[in-house]
Amino acid sequence: MAFKVLVVDDSTFYRRRVREILDEDRELEVVGEAKNGEEALDMLIKLSPDVVTMDVEMPVMDGISAVKAIMQKRPVPILMFSSLTHAGAQATLDALEAGALDFLPKKFEEISKERKEAVGLLRTKVRLLARRGVGIRRPVISRQEPVAKPAPPMPANAPKSTFFKSSSILTGRTETASQPTVSKVKASGKRYKCLAIGASTGGPVALQKVLSGLPANFPYPILLVQHMPGTFTNAFAQRLNNNCEISVKEAEHGDILKPGCAYLAPGGKQMVVESMSLPNIVIRDAHEHEKDTYKPSVDITLNSLVDIYGGDVLSIILTGMGSDGREGCEALHRKGAKVWAQDQDTCVVYGMPQAVAKANIAEKSIAIDNIASCILTEMMQK
Repeated sequence: MAFKVLVVDDSTFYRRRVREILDEDRELEVVGEAKNGEEALDMLIKLSPDVVTMDVEMPVMDGISAVKAIMQKRPVPILMFSSLTHAGAQATLDALEAGALDFLPKKFEEISKERKEAVGLLRTKVRLLARRGVGIRRPVISRQEPVAKPAPPMPANAPKSTFFKSSSILTGRTETASQPTVSKVKASGKRYKCLAIGASTGGPVALQKVLSGLPANFPYPILLVQHMPGTFTNAFAQRLNNNCEISVKEAEHGDILKPGCAYLAPGGKQMVVESMSLPNIVIRDAHEHEKDTYKPSVDITLNSLVDIYGGDVLSIILTGMGSDGREGCEALHRKGAKVWAQDQDTCVVYGMPQAVAKANIAEKSIAIDNIASCILTEMMQK
């Protein structure tokens, strides 16, 4: 049976275009179209789609308002279409915080120069989200809120969260029993010099969850690699900085790594760490690493840490499609570094974490809500 898709966009032409692309996939069936968020809410109840594609800018009810309403009334996986502009980045990040699971540029040529590749990625993401189902997220903790503030209880009639495992057809791996999840760790006493985190699909919300749990006096530099377009990373870094006690910035060429500061790899580039007298960031054009699919690449950044920090690194792989990060984690692991992975149940896509877990280099699998506390236990308690 095909997954049912609801396409929401105020452009008749774009709705027709998306419908034609998705209907050509035998696992997908577009069961309805809506031209604004208000129509989408009505059709959601009538059609019970497995996944929704949603434009950000629409009349009557925009995409962000629609996402919030859907998450309250009938949660369903949502893929946002966004323009690659600063305003588009802010709106997309708002939609992800509201509950959307992933996004794609609205212009297909901005996804890939090859139309076939862009179309394939759209179908793959829709299938993944449909198979994944939806999890109801608690609001992300902000600077102004006390860290210990509990989430409000869910109403008795609230929709239940459901989690489905990602398909081996889509991840490129056979489905295996996930590594047992731990909620706490015991401090190993190991020496550290750096924390490195890689993420892709579902990463923006996951990264904010982790980083908002770290204190301003965190004693190590943090390197972040999130698969994201170049026009989005600066806006994302600013948002993280506003919602975290640590400092967060989009990495720039020549940045000297400082404790308590997180450096986000710029989209469309590659971020490596080199050392003259002090470890510093080098930003390279993507064409210097043409064989690498991801720009930025988790593997490239992690591999650069091997010669600088050796095994004095904690590397964490969060939710994401594919296996980026596995090779870099393997190289660090051989030097004695620790590798953790986000657990299967809290991943939007259990691809990247599964890759390191299956390679037997992930020492722990940890639910996203517990990763920050585990980092503090491991890296700050001596």
